[in-house]
Amino acid sequence: MTEKEKCANGLLYNANYDQELIQEKIAAKDLCGQYNQLRNSDSEARISLLKKILGKTGKNICIEPHFWCDYGYNIEAGENFYANHNLVILDCAKVTFGDNVFIGPNCSFYTASHPIDVKQRNEGLETADPIQVADNVWFGGNVVVLPGVSIGKNAVIGAGSVVTKDIPENVVAVGNPCKPVRNIEQ
Repeated sequence: MTEKEKCANGLLYNANYDQELIQEKIAAKDLCGQYNQLRNSDSEARISLLKKILGKTGKNICIEPHFWCDYGYNIEAGENFYANHNLVILDCAKVTFGDNVFIGPNCSFYTASHPIDVKQRNEGLETADPIQVADNVWFGGNVVVLPGVSIGKNAVIGAGSVVTKDIPENVVAVGNPCKPVRNIEQ
């Protein structure tokens, strides 16, 4: 089994020395670098390049520079996706965003996790767990979403939160660790 296959199956894998993963990561980061240099007024080129970087997008998508990801092909963004400046998505596993997702500045989504066992960690091993964000979710600035988290539809994640566990739909959730603090009435 290749390192990429191990990753896709949620197993320990080594991305540091696997040439396939290294080359894919370099290609994605080169495209992100190009994207970050485009003028804001060049919206056609920006959308075109985002569609090259990301695995799937809706028609209406906007990511303000600077944007960085590991591979790109594991990211799916629905319709009306907006991310403010300095978005980081470490997409070793799938990161799926529904429709009408709004992300504040300086937000990060991490699918990669490293072993607690020092020997495994020093060997460069890691695992990856997908992140799923439903429709109509809003993230305040400086939010971090950790591996394996799902966020329910219509949720609002308060600024500065660290999302370590699933968040249900129709709630405002805040804090470190992020927890629901109130329901949203529909």
